[in-house]
Amino acid sequence: MRKLKNSELDRKTIEEFKQSKKIPVSVILDNIRSMNNIGSVFRTADAFLIEKIYLCGITAVPPHNDIRKTALGATESVEWEYFSETKDVLSKLKQDNYKIISVEQAENSILLNNFSVEKNKKYALIFGNEVKGVEQKVVNISDICLEIPQEGTKHSLNISVSVGVVLWDFYKQFIS
Repeated sequence: MRKLKNSELDRKTIEEFKQSKKIPVSVILDNIRSMNNIGSVFRTADAFLIEKIYLCGITAVPPHNDIRKTALGATESVEWEYFSETKDVLSKLKQDNYKIISVEQAENSILLNNFSVEKNKKYALIFGNEVKGVEQKVVNISDICLEIPQEGTKHSLNISVSVGVVLWDFYKQFIS
């Protein structure tokens, strides 16, 4: 077995990425504090052909060196937009027939391993603040809450890890 060189990975150019068919998923970052987490989300969204990222509230926006450091150029490939209020982007997406999903531990949440995407639907996945999670007023607007099953003692994952887990699950369901 031989490790591949970067030149052998057949990566898309930024223009090729922008022209590529995306999976019908957008990510909403609800008041994310860490610019490293924001950059990581951009990079993960690029990897899984996500439509768009919505940056809301205190979430920083590109260009910023701390975002750029972890995004590794994905802020140039992945479409994004800023909203000062998360509820405003949710209103827009509901009008565009997106299913609004808060990724949060909540009453009556659906475990990720029990959730099946409907390939004819569009999804907006909301990820919340590193300490407080998704705001309750945002959870109230959501169609459902999706929860990542966890068996350990901490009952929480870093937001960039949560995004990776959930986007991978959605991506593999859409491409299968």
